[in-house]
Amino acid sequence: MKKCWLNNKIVVITGASGGLGFSISKLLIEKFNCKIIGICRNEEKVKKSIETLTKKENFTYKIFDVSVLENWQNFYKFLEENSIVPDVLINNAGFMLPFTKIENVSIEEIEEIIKTNLTAYIYSTKILLPLIKKSSTPAIVNIASSAGLNAVIGQSMYCATKFAVKGFTETLIQDYKKQIYIGGVHPGFIKTDILNRQAIKDKESNLINKIMMPLDKATNKIVKSIKRKKKKTIMGIDGWFLGSFGRLFPNFTANTVRFVLKKSKLEMFDGVFKEDK
Repeated sequence: MKKCWLNNKIVVITGASGGLGFSISKLLIEKFNCKIIGICRNEEKVKKSIETLTKKENFTYKIFDVSVLENWQNFYKFLEENSIVPDVLINNAGFMLPFTKIENVSIEEIEEIIKTNLTAYIYSTKILLPLIKKSSTPAIVNIASSAGLNAVIGQSMYCATKFAVKGFTETLIQDYKKQIYIGGVHPGFIKTDILNRQAIKDKESNLINKIMMPLDKATNKIVKSIKRKKKKTIMGIDGWFLGSFGRLFPNFTANTVRFVLKKSKLEMFDGVFKEDK
C-alpha cells in the first residue's frame, strides 16, 4: 500500500447503506484499509451491502435519522466513550423530490428535504468537529450536487438545499484554512437511487441512464479528489455544463436546461411543463 494520508483512517459517512455512500465506503476500505462507521436508516439494506465486502470487519454502522440533532449528540457520546477519533466526515445522505413547482410541494416535503439535505450536514459538522480536530489529518467532505451550481427547473427545494450546502462548505474552507481539509463535491446525475421518488417508466429510465454517470466511475473520481484534498470537485457532463456555463452565463444555462427537459417530453417533467401546453 503506497503512502497516502487516507491510509488506515477512521471515516464517518452518512447515507452509507447503499448507493454512492456504500460505494465510497467500499473503495476506501479496499484501497486504503479505512475503518468505516456508516450512518444508515435501513439496517436490512446495509447488512446486504456488507456481505459484498472482503474486509467486513472494517465496516461498522449506526442506525439513526441524520436530521435529528439528538441522534448526533448520542453518536458523539458513543465515539467519546469508546475513545474513537474520526479522521474524516463525509456528508452524503440526501434525496430529490419529484420534478414540480413549489406550489405542488407539501410543507412536510419541504421540511424533510431541508432537514436531510442541509440541516443534517450542519448538525454532523457542528457536533463532530471537536473530535475531528483531534485527528492528525482532520477532514470534512460534503457531497452536494451540480444542482447547487445553477438553477434546475422543477427542483426549487433540491437546488435550495444544494446551493446552501455549497455556501456552507465554502465558508468552512475559509473558517478552517490550514487547520482542516474541507472539500465540496458537485456531481451530476449518478446511477444510484436518487430518482426513487420520480414516476419513471422503463423507456424513460433507459434514456435517463444513458445520461447518468456510472456509480463506479463517480466513486473513483470522488475518492481521488479526497485523496488529493481538492476543495471543489465538479463531475459529469451535466455537472460540467451547470458548473462552467452556469458560472459565466447563469440565465442561459438555466434556460438551456429548461429547453432540454421540455423537449425530452418525459412524463416525469409533466409537473413542471403541463401549464405551458
